[in-house]
Amino acid sequence: MAHVKGRPVSHRWKVLGVGVAANASFAAAFSGIPATAVFLRPAYGIGTGELGFVLGMLGLGIVLSELPWGLLTDRWGDRRVLLLGLASTMAALLAMALWGAPSAVHVPGPHALAAGFLAIGLLGGSVNGSSGRAVMAWFGPKERGLAMSIRQTAVPGGAAIGALLLPALASHAGFAWVYGALAAMCLLSAILTIMWVREPDGPGTEAVSPRSQDSMMTAAPARSPLRRAQVWRMVGGIAALCMPQVAVITFASVFMHDFGHAGSVATGAALAAVQIGAAVARVWSGRWTDLRGNRNAWLRTCAALTAVLFVLLAVATALCAHAVRQELTLPLFALIGLSVLLVAGGIAASAWHGVAFTELATLAGHGRVGSALAMGNTGAFIAFWLAPSVIPMLLAAFGWPAVWLAAAACAALAWPAFARAASNPAPAGASAGALAPTVRPAEQRAGNSAAA
Repeated sequence: MAHVKGRPVSHRWKVLGVGVAANASFAAAFSGIPATAVFLRPAYGIGTGELGFVLGMLGLGIVLSELPWGLLTDRWGDRRVLLLGLASTMAALLAMALWGAPSAVHVPGPHALAAGFLAIGLLGGSVNGSSGRAVMAWFGPKERGLAMSIRQTAVPGGAAIGALLLPALASHAGFAWVYGALAAMCLLSAILTIMWVREPDGPGTEAVSPRSQDSMMTAAPARSPLRRAQVWRMVGGIAALCMPQVAVITFASVFMHDFGHAGSVATGAALAAVQIGAAVARVWSGRWTDLRGNRNAWLRTCAALTAVLFVLLAVATALCAHAVRQELTLPLFALIGLSVLLVAGGIAASAWHGVAFTELATLAGHGRVGSALAMGNTGAFIAFWLAPSVIPMLLAAFGWPAVWLAAAACAALAWPAFARAASNPAPAGASAGALAPTVRPAEQRAGNSAAA
């Protein structure tokens, strides 16, 4: 069995476990804290408008910090940045537990709360690019899609933990325990990082030969992804395809309740189906595209399928609008049809993340993985920041069909962004083993024929 710095090849699964834990820790914060909104308002004495402002600071902090953290990761290495980010995020959460939680003698104002949430977003944005770079370094070309897809499931997994744990803590123990629990999760992830995350040195995986690994270690870094139009196009596609995903995550419950007059059980079942289906689809698509070498084709398929499903949802919603205007309960078959389209669209709009970030990192090349992943995460979180603000305006002006048509339009914009470039020349001094783009089987056969 091959070894890396005295560790067996199977050590890469421990590194993947650290990536999952780190992403889940931060996902529990940026998705779990908003789940406590019902308790935040009375505890801090703020209104709904102020609540939206302070919660928006979490997303704003991530948007502002992703790219600087990614650039730092490529300079310092994933282990240092991951440890620094987890430790500083833990410190910010502990500070919130000590001085930012409401008590009988002191209730922080909305500006202090917003500053605390902004700091959590700014510091926690470090885990995305650094953990992704670690996973990409330890897994070979035929496993990276699966590994990155598994890592991406940590986001809905951590969000589920936060949504289940934090509201209960806020209700029964107070917000000091909310922040303390999140700090403890960051501490656990930091300990796992210290134990297991290392830079691979020498033959790193079963899928990479020693010769190609030696070339990787001496290869010159690729040109900065910030100056490559192809990378920016991929980032734009990621941001665009996140829009319909965010529309479902944030407003599916409102749609089913207000428009479909569905009960809480049906609404919860639909949202659970979206999350479970998306997690399964991410892992399956990662493995499938690893075997077939067709990441771009899969991304374009997801974009096209999402656009079609949301157009059908918009049409079905428009057809049912008359019954809603008359304040009539939708027939059961109509509600089931809307739910099926909503769930299918949500899954299609969420199934591609691991594959997209794998292709983005591969496209960036040697020494630029952290920067490229940070660019992709910035685009994704811009969507998570903008979509909840735009959707209410569309809804108020034009109704639900316009919301779903806008989601379909965003998916359609992503389709050309995922087109594979005709060529991807390596920089001077770089080797083919340095995170080279996936070679499609047909292209490989054509190249062999040409060589013959």
